[in-house]
Amino acid sequence: MLIAVAVWIAAGLLTVWWMARRGHGGPGDERRGGALVFALAAMGALALLSPALDRRLGSDTGYVLAVGFLVVAAVLTPAASTALDGGAVTFSRTWTDSPEISFTLRMDGLATLFCLLVLGVGALIMAYCPRYLTAGGRHGRTYLLLTLFGGAMLGLVLAGDLLLFVFWEMTTVASFFLIGTGGAKAVRPAVRALLVTGMGGLALLVAMVLLGTAAGSTDLATVLRAREEVLDSPLSPAIAALLILAAFTKSAQVPFQSWLPGAMVAITPVSAYLHAATMVKAGIYLLLRFSALYSGQTGWSVCLMGVGLLTAVLGAAQALREHDLKALLAHSTASQLGLLVAAIGVGTTVALAAAILHTFAHALFKATLFMIVGVIDRQAGSRDIRELSGLMRIMPVTATLAGLAGLSMAGVLPMIGFVSKESLFQGFAGADAFPGAGVVAAALAVTASVLTFAYGMRIFYGAFAGPMLQRQLHEPSWAFIAPAAVAAVAGAVLGPAVSVLDPLMRQTVLDAEPWAVPPYFAFWHGLSPELFLSALTIASGLVLFSERDRVDRMLQRLPRPDGAAAFDRVHSAVLARARWWDAPTAATPRRRSWPALRPPWWSSAAWGCSRPTGRGSGPERRRTRWTGVCSHCWRWRWPPWCGRGRRWPPWRCWERSD
Repeated sequence: MLIAVAVWIAAGLLTVWWMARRGHGGPGDERRGGALVFALAAMGALALLSPALDRRLGSDTGYVLAVGFLVVAAVLTPAASTALDGGAVTFSRTWTDSPEISFTLRMDGLATLFCLLVLGVGALIMAYCPRYLTAGGRHGRTYLLLTLFGGAMLGLVLAGDLLLFVFWEMTTVASFFLIGTGGAKAVRPAVRALLVTGMGGLALLVAMVLLGTAAGSTDLATVLRAREEVLDSPLSPAIAALLILAAFTKSAQVPFQSWLPGAMVAITPVSAYLHAATMVKAGIYLLLRFSALYSGQTGWSVCLMGVGLLTAVLGAAQALREHDLKALLAHSTASQLGLLVAAIGVGTTVALAAAILHTFAHALFKATLFMIVGVIDRQAGSRDIRELSGLMRIMPVTATLAGLAGLSMAGVLPMIGFVSKESLFQGFAGADAFPGAGVVAAALAVTASVLTFAYGMRIFYGAFAGPMLQRQLHEPSWAFIAPAAVAAVAGAVLGPAVSVLDPLMRQTVLDAEPWAVPPYFAFWHGLSPELFLSALTIASGLVLFSERDRVDRMLQRLPRPDGAAAFDRVHSAVLARARWWDAPTAATPRRRSWPALRPPWWSSAAWGCSRPTGRGSGPERRRTRWTGVCSHCWRWRWPPWCGRGRRWPPWRCWERSD
């Protein structure tokens, strides 16, 4: 597998080099446009070097890769500066003239935000890996796939042409292998994630083809400027539906959320990187990118708001009944993504700005919480809060970092999560997709936030408060908790200093909605309805937590939907039917029964004058029985799901007995 991935990366690097030879940057920005190509090439080179570095440095390879991520970020800094000034740095190379297809990279404000998440959080995760992974083991495959995934995400957010959304599929394939690092128990979750997100990839592919047809170009900037042409096209509803489907599968929205909790079987660095900051945010990026086309359209708004708020409430309620910390954080991630999807669906400038700020805040506090859970798992040997208690007394630094991240997730002063949560409340209150939409959206958002506060308290109280049960534990090394500390402290500092993020946030809003007048973020807005909703959320969350025993008993009585089990049953049934249809008998290959192979009407087989095709005895003979034509569907050996023919030979549509 490593050889195949290495060949894949090398082919990609050669393609990038060939295109860079005759490519050109945007007007007056050739050098900065070349930086985009260098960034992708550097990520590919880091991925190729990972196995060799692992053989020499072992698990400490993560530190080298963390520095590499920061170097790539530094290379992109001049381009990011241009993007924040309202420009866009591009690199373009004509691939074919007829049809006109180009290899185009483009960095604007929206791409800058997601590049910051991919590279910044990626550097923290790489620095976290050496102390999490087993010393002396071989982890080249893990490092290679993590770096490859980071490069694919970077290519996705920098894509300037519709056809470059092939990076979307690269993230799907890389995540499949990364989830599989969890061992034999990870096989089904990895396949589940691959199939669900792969279905979204097919939807995105069709949407890109239809968009190119409707807009008359595959250049992304040209497509986004052709809003009127796209909306007037008869293909517009189908394009919107396909984009929404692709985003929902990637961002784990109802009814596609079941793959995300199962993916938690992966090692903690994978969960922290893919399922906090990058992969699940790909759907959010897609919706933000195409808000320039569909923002304000009733169907788009109602669908995103309805599904997003439903996911937010259901995910938070499911998180409240979990005992495994990673499973709890998985449902929490789906819930927070639901709030983001719903805010994008509202479509107002305030709501989009709130969604963008909360995307940034969520990456900080959720990456911190995942890393802290990994620390607890390594130190205490368990993630079950029923087996953990009193860790605050022996791991005070870890408890402090978990508390900071939990406060940000719950939207409590003075964290950046408080500012983003208040902005979300303000955005939901301004929803106007239908009469009363603002009241309904705000009420559901507050409900989800109350549950969020309650399960945040559940995390901290269950793991760190109470009597100390494991006295032999100790505080982990600073090298282990330093990456989590950076993210947690950043969330605490950027709350009061949120105005520092104004240039990035305002330009991101303009790129998502070019006609908008972006708001300014401030830590304190005085007494306002949003502040009242925040206070109501905290008070209700405290009441809910104080009644946790009664709430737990009530939740245990409620049905526990298991989407993963339902998906696995359907998947297994499809595979079993496919194996039955394709499996030969022990002696004679089973004949195909496609319509093209029906016997002519005058043949003896068409009238049932045929013989058994099975050979031997016992199960082998029972596998295939009589050939013939079903009296209902008149198909030659038609599949057994057509069982409405006569029940005796020679007219029966026979099926396998096993």
